[in-house]
Amino acid sequence: MLVAQRIVEGINKRGNKVGDKLPPERVMLEDYEIGRGTLRESLRFLELQGVIALKPGPGGGPIVQQPDGMGLATAITLLLQFENAPFRTIVEARTALEPMMAKLAADRISEEQLAKLEYSVDNMRENLDDEEVFVEMSRVFHDTIAQGSGNALFGYLIHALLDMLDGSAVGMEYPERHRVATCDIHEKIYRAVAAGDAAAALTAMEEHIDAIWRYEEKHYPEVLDTPIAWGTRG
Repeated sequence: MLVAQRIVEGINKRGNKVGDKLPPERVMLEDYEIGRGTLRESLRFLELQGVIALKPGPGGGPIVQQPDGMGLATAITLLLQFENAPFRTIVEARTALEPMMAKLAADRISEEQLAKLEYSVDNMRENLDDEEVFVEMSRVFHDTIAQGSGNALFGYLIHALLDMLDGSAVGMEYPERHRVATCDIHEKIYRAVAAGDAAAALTAMEEHIDAIWRYEEKHYPEVLDTPIAWGTRG
């Protein structure tokens, strides 16, 4: 673990970017004054965390990668599983977090993110008869709001929570009436964010998350009460 931390420190000091190769093994062995087995275990750990990719063969070696939220989702899932926490734990967390994300996004979202948000709303509207598109565009919408908040922790957290609570994977269905209402409130949130109206964005997201909560509580209480377990998706 200590060697892995030193390797990451070296990546930062050198200013390595995604796709850059790390120094050759012999150089790292000398720099860190460790054995080959320790170095390889450290690199394997960083690979599992998504920090590097180990490219095999001649000219290969460790390549710098951009970590994603998969490791975070796994860690949170395991922590909650050992607490015997139900899926409603995730819904409650979203209720607390997402309105603040929308509020911040109204002040901080980039033009590119705003365009992505609009695309998700338009694509959902144009494909209301396709539940698969609905689920995917809903995820894009909430991911983009989180990223648009300008708070990296929010971005990773909501991505992890959505990965854990994928409604289509835990047996929830969304009738057309629900899809239309969701599209309408997404558009309301989008317009508030686009207008830079933080108070309206927060209020609209509160309305949206509350509606999700009420819908799932009414139709799928047994799903919300199901204990979270690693590998329940699919």
